[in-house]
Amino acid sequence: MNNPSRIVVKIGTNVLIDDSGQLDLALIESLVSDIADIHEQGIEVVIVTSGAIAFGANMLGIDIENQDVRSKQALAAVGQSRLMHAYEQIFEAHNIVVAQALISRSDITDREGYLNVRNTLVTLMDFNTVPIINENDVVALEEIGVKVFGDNDNLSSMVSNLIDADLLILLSDIDGLHTMDPHQHPDAELILEVNTIDESIEAMAGVSHSSRSKGGMQAKLDAIKLATASGIAVILVNGRTQSVVSAVLAGKNIGTFFKPSSTKMESRKRWMLGALSNDCKVVVDFGAANALLEWKGSLLPSGIREVVGVCRRGEIISIENVNGKPIACGITGYDSEDISAIKGLHSDDILKILGYYYGEEIIHRNNMVLL
Repeated sequence: MNNPSRIVVKIGTNVLIDDSGQLDLALIESLVSDIADIHEQGIEVVIVTSGAIAFGANMLGIDIENQDVRSKQALAAVGQSRLMHAYEQIFEAHNIVVAQALISRSDITDREGYLNVRNTLVTLMDFNTVPIINENDVVALEEIGVKVFGDNDNLSSMVSNLIDADLLILLSDIDGLHTMDPHQHPDAELILEVNTIDESIEAMAGVSHSSRSKGGMQAKLDAIKLATASGIAVILVNGRTQSVVSAVLAGKNIGTFFKPSSTKMESRKRWMLGALSNDCKVVVDFGAANALLEWKGSLLPSGIREVVGVCRRGEIISIENVNGKPIACGITGYDSEDISAIKGLHSDDILKILGYYYGEEIIHRNNMVLL
């Protein structure tokens, strides 16, 4: 992995919780210290954490294995605040501010929600904080067993795609992908690198052996496929390895490395073109077209000449030059009616004209692909 600037670290339940069901504070302190060192080097880090339900069950002395959905949601409410408090205190010792984000799947699949979550996480990283994300177990059903979402594996993959991460590190209680289920076959061999997740690779996945963890290897492979298809490299590694994040970034031969199956640009372009709205487009002047193509800039209202059609904030729309040639497409931060009201104006006028403000850009460069 070549010098990633933005990474997602997913910490599984069985890494955080020891055999007695308690938070393994010594391990968390070690992980946080490692991540703090990475953060100090200027690498942006987002953590996706599990463990709220298991921690809540331990706090109340309840066996998690036979609990129904309502009970698990209640346990998540008990455990989440204490889990976050532990992270907050430990990071504070390294002078790092953390930010909690509870996300449900619908927050990301909804187009406006996608944009809001992305903008919030990117802004938090701009503030030099470490966002800590968990599935919102109190309201979400997928993650806790009605429809298996995975032990936050898929969430970490979706977040990686959402923020354009360079690398996803999945910290688990196993060393990586093995030729057979290592829980049942002690002689199973570790696979160091996977180019493509095909049927032969999927056949190596066993079943989940923990009542605390909701994923298992198959859920991890599903998440890894999603990430690698989005152009993101993934490493599955034992979270109890000393200085594990630093070791991964240093290129140490640990865990299983999954190569991206496409470049991030190819994946992003396919996704945007596939979701491109035919109902709306904006026409930009020569200066704006040049700023987009030559300087890779964002689209500001001052460069827009015309809005054709109707769109909602969060839709993917086409950008054309004055000759009618499509030059880019991207996720609009404003409705078509808003764009019509502020086209040709300076960004400083947005709040005055509309009475609200989603940012100075109509389409941010990070939410745009050139054609």
